[in-house]
Amino acid sequence: MLDFSLVVDYLPFMIEATWITLKISIFSTAVGLVLGLVIALLKISTISVLVYFANFYLWIIRGTPMLVQLFLIYYGLPQVGIELTPMIAAIVALGINAAAYIAEIYRGGIMSISQGQIEAAESLGMGYLLRMRKIVLPQALRVSVPSLGNQAIMMLKDSSLASLVTVSELLMVSQRYAASNYAFIEFYVVAAAFYLLLTTIFTFILNRVEKRMSVGEA
Repeated sequence: MLDFSLVVDYLPFMIEATWITLKISIFSTAVGLVLGLVIALLKISTISVLVYFANFYLWIIRGTPMLVQLFLIYYGLPQVGIELTPMIAAIVALGINAAAYIAEIYRGGIMSISQGQIEAAESLGMGYLLRMRKIVLPQALRVSVPSLGNQAIMMLKDSSLASLVTVSELLMVSQRYAASNYAFIEFYVVAAAFYLLLTTIFTFILNRVEKRMSVGEA
């Protein structure tokens, strides 16, 4: 017999854990967005060594499991004298992983800009950096918003991996209380409801951003 009243006493702790999950998601997304843009610009560069570096990064990150990357950062880096807190390690690992996918999203957006616009900007005397800042990136970002939004939602759910390096996020707290009360269905259902609430909020915000950018484009 299911008894969700067991969860009530633990709700404040689960809400606090949900806040930690949200912080991991937001900061790792920020890392992914910035690093992904850098990798995308390197990949479309005319300098061969930069292109090779970007391709190598994408090959390594996309070809290995995120969990392995997380363990290397949290458990491996201390062997070379770099120690990170569990929270920072999770944010770095998630951000680095997401950057590999975000870079391809950015690159697709950049490549969608017509060559005519770039040539017109060149004819006006715009240098590379000015062209990217004024012409290319604003349009590429507008095109990329839906895919970037999906990636942000995926990162929200992937944040549960942080529990494996002792971060007291939503999944870890739910597992702990589920085991101590032997009420796995109740606690996991409530945890799923919190995740669903967060993804719903993310989706609502992203839809508003996409709509506003579409209006701006019009």
